[in-house]
Amino acid sequence: MRTPTSMFVVVAMFCSVPLFAQQSSYAGEEHRTIKSLSEKEIEQYLAGAGMGLAKAAELNHYPGPKHVLDLADTLELSDKQKHGLKKIVSTMKSNAVRLGKEIIEKEKALDSAFTSNSITVARLEQLTNELGILQGKLRFTHLQAHIETKEILTKHQVMMYDLLRGYNTGTMRHH
Repeated sequence: MRTPTSMFVVVAMFCSVPLFAQQSSYAGEEHRTIKSLSEKEIEQYLAGAGMGLAKAAELNHYPGPKHVLDLADTLELSDKQKHGLKKIVSTMKSNAVRLGKEIIEKEKALDSAFTSNSITVARLEQLTNELGILQGKLRFTHLQAHIETKEILTKHQVMMYDLLRGYNTGTMRHH
């Protein structure tokens, strides 16, 4: 037979369980329009932002066209170089915005399939494969712009760019 004290302890333990539960780092995100994307991520996709997708290029002496244009005077860019870089930025941005919109739509579809409890393994595979392809195309768009930018610049300008951006060029090789 249980005593009132032991019953109190059992009740107190069950009442305090939520206090010991580990809160998810996702807490609060269940109210998002698209659960898997923050408002900032959506804004970045719609703006064609780089989102770190070209880091492999940036940190290996392939400058970003927008950053190069920001440093145009310091890098002593010619008018021809500026014109070429503006064209690269324009193409990159229009492609990135288009792909960003497509990614958002696919994420909406994925979220909706889970929200409506209608997701199937086949639909999941289709949506995640489509998202993977779109993410790859978006990354390609940004990385391609870095390659095209390097082709416009002189070796000296690339070295200066790296220094101005704070990269340790003393231990890096420029090709």
